[in-house]
Amino acid sequence: MTTAVAASRRPRRGAGGITLGDVARLAGVSPITASRALNTPEQVAPETLARVREAVARTGYVPNRLAGGLASARSRLVAAVVPTITGPVFMEMVQSLTASLADAGYQLMLGQSGYTESREDALLEAIIGRRPDGIVLTGIMHSSEGRRRLLASGIPVVETWDLTPTPIDMLVGFSHIQAAAAVVKHLHAKGRRRLALLSGDDERALRRNRGFVDEALALGLVREASEIAVHIVPAPTTLGSGRAGLTRLMEEAPDVDAVFCSSDLLALGVLTEAAARGIVVPRQISVVGFGDLAFAGDTHPALSTVRIDGTGIGQRAARFIVDRAEGRPVGEKVVDVGFRIVERGSS
Repeated sequence: MTTAVAASRRPRRGAGGITLGDVARLAGVSPITASRALNTPEQVAPETLARVREAVARTGYVPNRLAGGLASARSRLVAAVVPTITGPVFMEMVQSLTASLADAGYQLMLGQSGYTESREDALLEAIIGRRPDGIVLTGIMHSSEGRRRLLASGIPVVETWDLTPTPIDMLVGFSHIQAAAAVVKHLHAKGRRRLALLSGDDERALRRNRGFVDEALALGLVREASEIAVHIVPAPTTLGSGRAGLTRLMEEAPDVDAVFCSSDLLALGVLTEAAARGIVVPRQISVVGFGDLAFAGDTHPALSTVRIDGTGIGQRAARFIVDRAEGRPVGEKVVDVGFRIVERGSS
């Protein structure tokens, strides 16, 4: 029996993945011909090749690159995709996910997707082709192609760090809109009225910006969204972009009395630049970050920020994957871990 035929007869896992046999039937060819079209296309007639490729595109099928090398359908490998490994904000989740999976006898493979859909799509194709027992994704805004491939794979998927009523499979996260709204309420309670945003250009940060502006409008802090000073910097954000960002904000809106930063690193840059300019925090300007990184309580003044339970996200995502991989029922598929405003000296 050939490898391709063996792969097509292997039992499906998870919710049921698209197999080579499904592609062959849709294309009206045998599994062997479909395999040749994918692996040695020069051996297949152009018309047949076109039908097979069309079937692959319609189903989202990704070939199992390890089909000939696995004795069972279980790899005990879980893949996690994060935008960046240079920024520490996701590392608490990754560490928790790694430890929780290891306790259950699984290993974690970590991939960095960057902040573009094309890079995530390429990485997902490589991951799906190796058929891990689960995939953990950061965020929910994936390309239609990536979403189709994930659904077609039948591999258990957990999206994290966000909320949506329509997850691909399972989800552990929180509302960026509500987190930003809570920051506005905190600043409003402190008597701040001239607000500004210093933000990375990634989708989650921009969604927090929208939530921030909407809440400011709802509270009557501004009459129009344009009254809130906004400066956007490339993601991943850095201390340097925080210093430059405050400089730009002060040029555009020198009367600003509060800045919400999309990361603690940006906020650290703002605190550093404020100190260099002789701006007293929080008397002249309040600063709030996002992430509650390890240094946040040790800055001067200590940084107010939004705390996300990365450990809880990792633990619950691992439990979802292991339960699904081992055939145990999964109850509620969407878990909201919430967030917490940590008030410190900077606000």
